[in-house]
Order: sequence, then structure tokens, then C-alpha cells
Amino acid sequence: MIGRLHGLLIWKQPPYLMIDIHGVSYELESSLGTFQNLPEVESEVMLFTHLVVREDSHTLYGFSSTEERSLFRNLIRATGIGPRLALLILSGMSIEMFCRCVRDGDTTPLVRLPGIGKKTAERLIIEMRDRIGSSGLKIASISPSGDRIIRTEVTTLALEEDAISALLALGYKLPEASRMVHDIDSTGMSSEEIIRHALQASVRHR
Repeated sequence: MIGRLHGLLIWKQPPYLMIDIHGVSYELESSLGTFQNLPEVESEVMLFTHLVVREDSHTLYGFSSTEERSLFRNLIRATGIGPRLALLILSGMSIEMFCRCVRDGDTTPLVRLPGIGKKTAERLIIEMRDRIGSSGLKIASISPSGDRIIRTEVTTLALEEDAISALLALGYKLPEASRMVHDIDSTGMSSEEIIRHALQASVRHR
């Protein structure tokens, strides 16, 4: 999977942009949040990416931070939320605002977005509360002024996702890889340390 692109930004028109890397141009789709952080055309840019493969298309999505990519990956796992709708959510609100919606059970900002009805918003909040809560983002502890706390915990979530991906590459099944990572306290660890501790703990318990 393509995880990151670093090259020359040669074209941008929301939600599309194009990065040239040694003569090969990659077309990506990005949220408005990422677009706001893009440099001018003909400047160097680095984006984290997620590739969605379907029968009739391969679509590359770009993000200015691992936090945004992590939330995107969690959103597209939710019932009824595809990549385009996930990108719309990320374009319509910040990570912090979305986390507050989940924490407070507040569907109002979500239903203001086109394509999201009341039932979809309610289901999304329930699913994301369980998913993010089990992945290291303690929504109940987020305060209205806790943007720094949110960013720190979403960063932990992104590192845990990277560790789970590495365990999948080593041959573990998703349920087992998730359990291995979530069974350890990964606070302050790098993704490499999370992987090492998860493997060590797994060996001890066999």
C-alpha cells in the first residue's frame, strides 16, 4: 500500500490534487482541511495516503496529518460511510469538532452535511464511540478546551493503527492483531515499540 507521497505539487482543484514524483504524477482526493494546508503549486509537499481499491477504480486519498488519515480510516469502516462521505465529514468539521460530537452524542453538526440524515448520524456516533474508545481515544475525558489532549490521543490511535497493520503483514488476523495492540498500554510509545511489546506480551501468554 502507498503510505506517503513526497514530491512536487503540480495542480490542485478541490477535492483533487496532483503530485509529481520523479516524472510520475499521482492524482489524489483530499479534504478541505488538507487543502488549506497545501503550499502553492510548484512547491514541495508531503501527504500521508490511503489507497481504496475497487473493481473499477483505484483511488488515492491524501491527508496532511496521520491524525486525519486515522479518522478517515475509522470512518470508512462505519456502516453506510464510504470514502466520499468520510471525506465530506473531514471537510465539514475539524477532528476536534467531530470528537466532541461523538462525546456529546450531538448529531446536529453532522446532519447539516449533505448526504447525512438523522439516523445515519446517530448510528455513526454510536459506532465511532465504541471504535475510537477501544482504540485509545478516551472521548469521555475530552473537555471543551481539550484540543491538545484530543490531538495527543488521536496520534496514539494512528500509531496503534500502524502497529496493527504491521501485525497483519506478519500474518496475524485482524481480531488477534487488534487485541494484541489494545491489551498493552501504548502511551508514549512509537509504533515500533507498540509492535515489540505486543509481540512480547503475546509470547508470554501463549
